[in-house]
Amino acid sequence: MADSMARATGRDPLDASPPAAQATTETERLRPGEAAPGETRPASTAPAPPGGAAARGLREGGPLPRRGGESLEQELSRVGTKRWLARLGVLATIAALVAGLVVWRIRTRPPPPPRYVTGDITTGDVLEVVQSTGQVKPLTEVQIGAQVSGRITKVYVDFNSIVKAGDVLAEIDPTLFGAQIDSNQAQIAAANASVVRSEASLGTAKQRLERARKMVAEGVGSQADLDTAQGAYDVALADLAASKAQVAQLRAVLRSSTTNLQYTRIFSPIDGVVISRAIDPGQTVAASFQAPTLFVIAQDLRKMRVLADIDEADVGRLREGMTADVSVDAFPGETFRGTVSQVRYSPLSQSGVVTYAAVVEVDNPEVKLRPGMTATVSVRSAEAKGVRRLPNAALRFKPAPARDKDGKEIKAPPLEPLPPKKGRVYVLTDATPGAEKIEPRVVDVGITDGIFTALGSDLGPLKVVTDENDDPSASGRGRGPRLF
Repeated sequence: MADSMARATGRDPLDASPPAAQATTETERLRPGEAAPGETRPASTAPAPPGGAAARGLREGGPLPRRGGESLEQELSRVGTKRWLARLGVLATIAALVAGLVVWRIRTRPPPPPRYVTGDITTGDVLEVVQSTGQVKPLTEVQIGAQVSGRITKVYVDFNSIVKAGDVLAEIDPTLFGAQIDSNQAQIAAANASVVRSEASLGTAKQRLERARKMVAEGVGSQADLDTAQGAYDVALADLAASKAQVAQLRAVLRSSTTNLQYTRIFSPIDGVVISRAIDPGQTVAASFQAPTLFVIAQDLRKMRVLADIDEADVGRLREGMTADVSVDAFPGETFRGTVSQVRYSPLSQSGVVTYAAVVEVDNPEVKLRPGMTATVSVRSAEAKGVRRLPNAALRFKPAPARDKDGKEIKAPPLEPLPPKKGRVYVLTDATPGAEKIEPRVVDVGITDGIFTALGSDLGPLKVVTDENDDPSASGRGRGPRLF
């Protein structure tokens, strides 16, 4: 029986140890606390702990089984050491990458922005210009009205009509004025008849006076008769004088009526163009208290003038004969040349702003400028060509006050006032980023055009400061480098 089993299994029948695979299988089938077939376990024996003999040896404190010439404890120690070395390698790699990134950001970090904004001193032209606005008007403008009242019967001109001096513009109904002339002429005829009668009465009184004188001289007449004759003569003489005065008065009234008749025809006083017409045929004109304006005639539109309102701060820089440039919105980009012909002394006050009128005569050969246009006038009050100039912002710049450790401003002593034609600028003496240094300089200045000012002093290659940026250290104080 044993021989047959040995032949079946291929093992020596004297070897009582079961095969490894079978033993393992049998062992895996057993539950904790169960005995193998053919084995008797004592009741007090605890079930075999999982993990095999090596684990059981570790728990019981016995020697560990050896595999490949080393114990399990040595093998576990070697495996744990390799794991810690791998973790340390990963951590070292990450730390090296972070350190490299920090170094790269520090080396490639841009320099701090400049604290001051500077400007260059250039060479060019400086034109001092006084600008203002005004209204375009004809050089000679006549407003024509009516001196008599009446109904307009005819109008001979219209807007833009070209007229000559003496041309009839309109007519007023002359009927009433003709009747007045006829009445005056009749009164004059009656007055002339009264003069003739007074002359006859004067002749009769003169004869009576002479007869009374002869009678008194011969002694046949009385002195009373002589006095009466003398009185009658004086009265007749006075009546003749009154009749002649009445004739002269009536003749004056006739001339007035004749003149009013002539005023019914409205004439042009100058050569020009009709730019306004305020009446139509059939309209009644009332000239009792104020003469109404019926027509406006401009003498010559090829010569215009602009009444520019000059501010009181700039009027001291204007002189007669200065060159002016005039522009209007109707012709953008086109400039009309003019000359200042008058700066009036009469002030104009509007809303508390005082201005003075400057008359600028402008040539208008193409008749582009029209009366009433709003014009922008630029008067060249001074000019400097090819001079050294600096930006006006440099003259206005003032550095920010220093601050103490608590961030409070430290008040600096006030700067001394400068005399006329002097200015204070700050020049950049050290342009090191983050450590810039500036110094004040007092320079000679000239005219300005609003952007640049003529410079009379030599600053060499230094740049002038025009503005100051915010201090970046004030907002980012205590902040580390930004990695991402």
